[in-house]
Amino acid sequence: MVDISAKDATERLATAQAKVFLLPETLEKIQRGKIAKGDVLAVAQVAGVMGAKKTPDLIPMCHPILLTSVDISFKEESQPDSEGRCSITIAATAKTTGPTGVEMEAMTAASVAALTIYDMCKAVDRGMSFSEVCLLSKSGGKSGTYTRNSER
Repeated sequence: MVDISAKDATERLATAQAKVFLLPETLEKIQRGKIAKGDVLAVAQVAGVMGAKKTPDLIPMCHPILLTSVDISFKEESQPDSEGRCSITIAATAKTTGPTGVEMEAMTAASVAALTIYDMCKAVDRGMSFSEVCLLSKSGGKSGTYTRNSER
């Protein structure tokens, strides 16, 4: 692990995303509450928060940090793309005040939420996939602010 003992504690914020691609029928079942395992997005939201909190247990060189906030939100796109797939974009924001950032916690939260959507819906749509897991922005610390270029 990197030694962070000399670093100043600052407010740190990071937002990451993941995008889940699924059949229109699957999205409709999620929206209507017709998935047998329950409320997909509510469970994915809780799973994302839990994932953020467990990040240092999963990523070997991550420092355990005190998260002050984790927020998970979803944006549903019901218009199918060129491959006939709809999508759910997950945005995960993690916040702390400390000597190291929360980028990994935000990315883990988005990834775990996406995995949870897959787990809850796999009985009706095994062809689901997710991608576009990335850091959207971060602020705080010595390196300052980063915002992802939308052209990437």
